[in-house]
Amino acid sequence: MKKIKFAAGRVEEFACEGGKSQSFLWDTTSPGLGLRVTSKGAKSYIFQGKLDGATIRLTIGDPRTWDIAKAQAEARRLKVLLDNGQDPRKVRDDALAAERDARALQEAVIVAEQEKQLLESVTLGGVWPEYIADRIATREAGWSEHHIAAHRKIIQDGGQPRKRSPALTKAGPLWSLSSLRLIDLTNERVEAWAREEAKIRPSSARLAWRLLKAFMNWCASHKTYSNMVTSNPTKSARVRESLGKEKRRHDVLQREMLESWFSAVRKIGNPVIAAYLQVLLLTGARREELAALKWTDVNFQWGSIKLSDKVEDFRMVPLTPFVAQLLANLPRRNAFVFSSPASASGHIAEPRIAHNEAVAVANLPQLTLHGLRRSFATLSEWIEMPNGIAAQIQGHAPQGVREQNYIRRPLDLLRVWHAKIEVWILEQACVEPVSLPALLRVVGA
Repeated sequence: MKKIKFAAGRVEEFACEGGKSQSFLWDTTSPGLGLRVTSKGAKSYIFQGKLDGATIRLTIGDPRTWDIAKAQAEARRLKVLLDNGQDPRKVRDDALAAERDARALQEAVIVAEQEKQLLESVTLGGVWPEYIADRIATREAGWSEHHIAAHRKIIQDGGQPRKRSPALTKAGPLWSLSSLRLIDLTNERVEAWAREEAKIRPSSARLAWRLLKAFMNWCASHKTYSNMVTSNPTKSARVRESLGKEKRRHDVLQREMLESWFSAVRKIGNPVIAAYLQVLLLTGARREELAALKWTDVNFQWGSIKLSDKVEDFRMVPLTPFVAQLLANLPRRNAFVFSSPASASGHIAEPRIAHNEAVAVANLPQLTLHGLRRSFATLSEWIEMPNGIAAQIQGHAPQGVREQNYIRRPLDLLRVWHAKIEVWILEQACVEPVSLPALLRVVGA
């Protein structure tokens, strides 16, 4: 073993002997301190000693970062450990483990503090837009534009200007809960909300309750919010009792009302809305799926309409003669059949105002747009249209094993009955029906 008193020059000059993979130089000042150099020129300070009769060797560090004095001090420290019967390797590993544990504990404290701050800051109103965005991005949720708008409106702040009225908007039913933290949405708090909302707007409150229930279920399965929602407070029996059951609507056009209704609707100044309302009745479609109808979904040649459907992706319904004539006379201003240049969506968004005015002019009982869909189903009974055919035209889910698994009706079969109900309704309304040849002339013109 070659021993010298370490000095900067000697450490710098020391090189590996020829033919060897590594060479060692030992310090006379600090027992056990050595300098190792490989055949490739890599140098490092090392410590070598004996523990229980066995030689152990540890690397101290690179001479470029460890000066001689520090290396000698480290060698003396390691020699003291050996003299005390301690294995420096175990001492080093224990120190690293303790350092890792301390770092992990510090990180855990930071994470716990962040989680605490999150728990104390996340509110219903803060998460609601994220919920909507997630449901829109998740296609299987199947949210329509109307459903998305309902979610936004139900929690909106009040006092905003309206587009078609000087009156300001009212706060949505969930607005009073929007500033609450998720952890504060307890059974008691939601029950108190339900009692108050039921006094002033029970129908809107029931809708808000259903939407809130779905939202809380979403939070319970979310990786970030699941620890804030351990139970769903909307499932309280008292909430259900406070809001009560939704009353069945009975608004419907009876046979004797058709003439007055058609007369008033056809006088509406906006031809797009007038056509939309008539088609809504004559197809029994849902208001949103018809409003969003595009020209690419209307086939005048083969007499069919493709409607978006909330039960299936879409459904095909017949394009009956009178409906075809109404559509053919509409202006083609954009991709939508029932277009509206003033609407952000490009199609009509709020035809209720014009419809309500027409109903009032006709001196008819209150009638909603969904009441027109209900009217189609009711009036179909007059011509004894089979229930399954009426349901398929309107997009209702098949009922019973036979309807679900065995009956597959072609569009032409639907057309037979759909044309019958159209002719019958128009006759009762004293409106001249359109024959098939006339339809072909309109399309071919």
